[in-house]
Amino acid sequence: MTDIPRLRFHDGNSIPQLGFGIWQVPPTVAAEAVESALRVGYRLIDGAYLYMNEAGLGEGVKKSGVPREDVFITTKVWNNEQGRDKARASVERSLKTIGVDQLDLVLIHWPVPSQDLYVETWRAFIEMRNEGLMRSIGVSNFNADHLQRIIGETGEVPVLNQIELNPELQQPEMRAANARHGIVTQAWTPLGNGRSFEAEPITSAAARSGKSPAQVIIRWHIQLGNAVIPRSVKPARQAENLDVFDFELTDDEMTAISSLDAGLRTGPDPSVFKLM
Repeated sequence: MTDIPRLRFHDGNSIPQLGFGIWQVPPTVAAEAVESALRVGYRLIDGAYLYMNEAGLGEGVKKSGVPREDVFITTKVWNNEQGRDKARASVERSLKTIGVDQLDLVLIHWPVPSQDLYVETWRAFIEMRNEGLMRSIGVSNFNADHLQRIIGETGEVPVLNQIELNPELQQPEMRAANARHGIVTQAWTPLGNGRSFEAEPITSAAARSGKSPAQVIIRWHIQLGNAVIPRSVKPARQAENLDVFDFELTDDEMTAISSLDAGLRTGPDPSVFKLM
């Protein structure tokens, strides 16, 4: 099995650097996809209540035969469930739906500054972490000002910030802001929906290394120090996405890929997004 590096959190826990994301995995195939991912060698499953497939996540973990203590499970609290009581109810529901006694990591899915509940929600996370409902707490899609506010008002620093990050949206400022606080950066939509697969820096590195464009991009994330959660329901593709630890990109290749940054999002801007 592939030996996946782990990134250390500032709270003493750690997370596999490469994991399996289940966003947009249909509930009808989620259990099968999670089971196959774990059998291939993944040990991190990144889910969320919004994805509506948490039951399949739990079923897939059980069917895989991999001991629960060896699987890192992430979930997230959605926008309309922010606030102290709603956030607690969301976490308790996820625990029950997935079928576990404790979650490894829970994230605030989006800050939704327009409703001004993310600090209250963060305080609820601290309480629930201290009670043992989850081992670590973090955020998703937080900008630097959102991070500064929750840290300043609570004194508690998230262990991880999951943000959209790919060759066309490299977010160097946010990665630097995370690093200043000792926060792990995790990339969602890490392949950018394949938009840079045909870009010359990617195809050149793929040709030189004998790897696919997807593998080159995942390796780029790894060498940047990002945690990364690609998705595929196909076991062969899951295995391919995991097979990125037997080669390295050169410094010139890393520099060339950095030139692809165009600031192009595939998802919404966290500063204004408020979909309930």
